[in-house]
Amino acid sequence: MTPAIFGLSGTSLNAGERDFFRDADPAGYILFGRNCDTRDQLRALTDSLRELHGRERLFICIDQEGGRVARLRPPHWGEYPAGEAFDRLYRLAPASAIEAARVNAEAMALELSAMGITVDCHPPLDVRRDGAHDVIGDRALGSEPMQVAAIGRAILDGLARGGVAGCIKHMPGHGRSSTDTHKELPTVTASAAELETDLAPFRSLANAPVGMTGHLLFTAWDSENPATLSPTVIGEVIRGQIGFDGLLLTDDIDMEALAGSVPERAERAIAAGCDLVLNCWAKIDDMVEIASRLPELGQRGRERLDRALEGTALRHDEGDRRALLAKRDALLAQAEQTA
Repeated sequence: MTPAIFGLSGTSLNAGERDFFRDADPAGYILFGRNCDTRDQLRALTDSLRELHGRERLFICIDQEGGRVARLRPPHWGEYPAGEAFDRLYRLAPASAIEAARVNAEAMALELSAMGITVDCHPPLDVRRDGAHDVIGDRALGSEPMQVAAIGRAILDGLARGGVAGCIKHMPGHGRSSTDTHKELPTVTASAAELETDLAPFRSLANAPVGMTGHLLFTAWDSENPATLSPTVIGEVIRGQIGFDGLLLTDDIDMEALAGSVPERAERAIAAGCDLVLNCWAKIDDMVEIASRLPELGQRGRERLDRALEGTALRHDEGDRRALLAKRDALLAQAEQTA
């Protein structure tokens, strides 16, 4: 099994992708808007991936946070708020915000699992900071670590109830980013003591099934390598200080924050200690070279992958989802009434 999560070019597998994926046997796939046209089409696509590999529990992920980060959108799919909505409510009524986040995530998961999706790259546990780049911005669950962890835990619980594994991101913290990592590498000069604030939510949710790295350079830990490519950050900070022993994947290695060719980045990420490489853009030449360069997914990585998918299930109950959304809206209305 190739330790990679690959993207797909369209709404169905083309012949080249089908042959390559059958031979390379990647650990899983990631979906984007380009892959999602209608409900029937999307479920047929994910079914075809499971059939190709003969694995009912296949890692098929998507970025579905809500707000501006949502690959599934109306009219075929529901609309979900960004993290900021739960942040606002938490400041007024913490228990209501936690419950709103949980039922929102459960409703989202029911929709995802009905489409054959098993993993949601959600929640972001990045602590929001004034003056930072808005690449996180309203996606954040708050600016106080305990609050971020509490809402994040509710989201993980809600996703699990709907049959979907959550993925905490972006370890060891993206909240201090001064630039958009899609375009350039940010350098974080905060001290190790200051960065304890960033680590706190991840440490609280270190038992999450899946986690994702961030492409930031932390001079306190490694002044030469961004977190995704740093054995020090992955081994000593993510696995050590945070205590995360779940399945660890990179953020998209196509991002311009990373230097070198995409296959070179993939090699370095695996060598640094990531379990899986996330390669989103479905460029067949890159994917073929990545598969040729990377070693087989090791036993420990396979165990983490199996554990991550353990609680996933393909289910759907539209009546339940409508009731969950009605409860969410009633809870979120509390913040609007006091605004």
